[in-house]
Amino acid sequence: MLLSVIGSHAAAAATVESVRAWSGPEGTRVVFELSGPVEHRVFALTGPDRVVIDLPSSTAASSLALDEAKGTVTAFRTGARPGGELRLVLELAAPAKPKTFLLMPNEQYGHRLVVDLPPAEAAPVVRRAPPTSSDAGRDVVVAIDAGHGGEDPGASGRGGAREKDVVRAIARRLKAEIDAQSGMHAVLIRDGDYFVSHRKRMQIAHEAQADFFISIHADSYRDRAATGATVYVLSEKGATDEAAQLLAQRENASDMVGGVSLADKDQMLARVLLDLSQSAALSASTAAGQRLIRRMSAVTPMRKTQVQQAPFLVLKSPDIPSVLVETAYISNAREEAALRSTKYQTSLAVALRQGIVDYFTANPPQGSYFAVHAATAATEPLRHVISRGETLSEIAERYRVSSASIRTSNSLRSDVLRVGQVLTIPRG
Repeated sequence: MLLSVIGSHAAAAATVESVRAWSGPEGTRVVFELSGPVEHRVFALTGPDRVVIDLPSSTAASSLALDEAKGTVTAFRTGARPGGELRLVLELAAPAKPKTFLLMPNEQYGHRLVVDLPPAEAAPVVRRAPPTSSDAGRDVVVAIDAGHGGEDPGASGRGGAREKDVVRAIARRLKAEIDAQSGMHAVLIRDGDYFVSHRKRMQIAHEAQADFFISIHADSYRDRAATGATVYVLSEKGATDEAAQLLAQRENASDMVGGVSLADKDQMLARVLLDLSQSAALSASTAAGQRLIRRMSAVTPMRKTQVQQAPFLVLKSPDIPSVLVETAYISNAREEAALRSTKYQTSLAVALRQGIVDYFTANPPQGSYFAVHAATAATEPLRHVISRGETLSEIAERYRVSSASIRTSNSLRSDVLRVGQVLTIPRG
């Protein structure tokens, strides 16, 4: 039975050189590498379920094959048709409504035909239950976004490291760190090798009722001597552009901004609510970013010691403090090697977790574990674990106490510190 017919008109003939596939929560994506742009026709059939792509006057490379089943795609085959037409057949485990588009060459790939196979009936959105209050306080939720994924590999190093792989490894380590921290748990935006659109990443964070959003990347630059990590928050222009879009769509919006719907508000009130929410989120993002920089500087050089601003789409949630961390330059051979090492990934994850904890300790959300325990924490001795590169004077300045008082509290005979040493910090 024919379910749908989709037409596309591009150029003439081509050779299909290779095929690869990814699977994620939003469906399965199949990518065909082409020698050039090509016209194509795609339709879905049932009994059994399959998607058929016909390419006029085209051929398939002799080695064309799909390595393994992925997502809803159980098998792949090709066939020649009269008139020199090439038929590509994707056998499916369930019905799907195919969507296709052509991609032009970029630095990494040539011409591509992309076939997206979302489920024929979308699965219901699963929302996390609202946090319940208790004597211990609710967990703070951190959304961790590993950049790129699937067809979008991000930047690549000369040694073969791909940004999408190293940042996913760091994201997983950061999740483990946060989940082991009292009063916190983490949600991964993606936990596999698949692509998630920028707005979908924001949506996932909102559905998880995240208190904080951190997007992890690895920088690249034509000058391979470039080094260092950078922390970004949303620029004012990016915030203004997002506000304009949200206001234009508010009549049909189901999203909440700061827990309040804009759908039933007039233009003036909606603008005021959005401005208040955005201003608070940007201020909080910057405060969190500085704490991340302070912790990260103990384990990696920082390209900038202050939070930077950029109009990254993934940072545009108007009511969630959001930062983007460029962990290192994957284009630099030394930093590429570090990004691939378990030691560096773990050290960076620890530093990021410490920075996030520092932020929520100073800015505890109402009803959270951090808010409930703030009074107790104020009467307990402060503990500080020495990281690489830290000095006694820097630690004293951070906690607003004197170096002499720290020496006295810890019976130190000198200012020499060792990594891993635990200091008791006197209350200022």
